[in-house]
Amino acid sequence: MAKATLRNFHVPLPEALYERLRKEAEQSKEPATEIARHAIENYLEEKRRHVLHSAIRNYATRHAGTTVDLDEELEAASLEHFVAGKEEDM
Repeated sequence: MAKATLRNFHVPLPEALYERLRKEAEQSKEPATEIARHAIENYLEEKRRHVLHSAIRNYATRHAGTTVDLDEELEAASLEHFVAGKEEDM
């Protein structure tokens, strides 16, 4: 597997945040840069999910009740499948 190229990125931190990061690094015995990298990755992933969720919600709201909305036959089939699954669980 090819090794990923790493790039440095200088991020000035307020003193209080810097101290919290250092304290966490010390307590977890993990480098502060690794903690910061994970925090950035998590933030960006959460942001991506939020954007996707908003786009889906807006699309669903805009098209609710139109011909683009869920197909009635497909909806009926899914409900039948759901009910059949519940009966099997009993």
